[in-house]
Order: sequence, then C-alpha cells, then structure tokens
Amino acid sequence: MNLIITCPRHLEPETEDELRDILKEFGDSELKVTITNMSGILTAETKLEPVEVVRKIKEMLLDEPWSIRYCKRVIPIQRVIESKIEEIEKSVQELSNQISDEETYRISIEKRNSDLSSKEIITKIAEKIKNKVSLEFPDKILLIEILGNKTGISILKKSDILSTEKTKRSMSE
Repeated sequence: MNLIITCPRHLEPETEDELRDILKEFGDSELKVTITNMSGILTAETKLEPVEVVRKIKEMLLDEPWSIRYCKRVIPIQRVIESKIEEIEKSVQELSNQISDEETYRISIEKRNSDLSSKEIITKIAEKIKNKVSLEFPDKILLIEILGNKTGISILKKSDILSTEKTKRSMSE
C-alpha cells in the first residue's frame, strides 16, 4: 500500500471505482485497491509516485470540483511495516533524514484496530529527532497510520495530504 483513502461509510465500492478511474487517467491501469475491514477506509498500491498522485488529484479537484465525490482524504504512504513500536521507531529513524536541520515537525498518529500506545510511540520517536516541534505550523508532518497489524509511515508537508472537503471549502472562500 502506498495510499490510504478515506470515504463515507458503506460507499467503499463507489470510492474504489472513482479511484481506479482517476488513476487510470493519470496512467496507472494496474492499481491494486483493497477495501479494508475498517469502515470507510481503503488502501491502494499505485506504480505512480504517491505524493505526485495527491498533487494531481488536488489539481483535478480545483479544476472540476464535482469530479471527485467519494474520496474524502488521500494520504501518501512512504513505508509499510508491521504494527510494532520497535518497527515504527526503526522506520522513522531511517526516514527522518527527510526533515532538514532547520525544519520543524509534528508527529501525527491515526490508529484503527490497534491498542498500541500513541503516547509511547510519540515519546520514543521524539527522543530520536532533535528538530524543533511545532504543533500548529510544522514544516513536516511525521505521519503514522496504524491499520490493525500494518502501519504506514510518511514524512510529508501539510500540502501532501489531500482533504477534498477542505480543498473544496477553500475554493468557495
């Protein structure tokens, strides 16, 4: 998986079709989509660069807001690991070079079907990263998406995560 997509409950099949159509248009006709056992959550594996996919979907949305009806959030994932604190710690350390010395960061954890302690994860990671923390306006977001026994990790700018509702709202202001 290199994308996590959220959608309204019980509209997963429609969301899958919408996603397939969009990515086919971008040039990926071999997209693998999985409707998870968690309501409103799909994962996808695209051969395209995930952050680039999000950027293109955002452009599409700004151009034709009606063209995207079911995808609510599209989140690029850089690494997928087992949901174990040691694994998360190790992967974050390997990816942390994407945060340059002068950049601030924030750790965001989204947990579903997991009893891992968010506080413990944040404490262990924060010990390893010497950069300044900014909860309000971080340069980078260290995103940890825990979906049961799989965890997706990404280090992203806020603009790399697509919220279709926020994007549509910003257009009407």
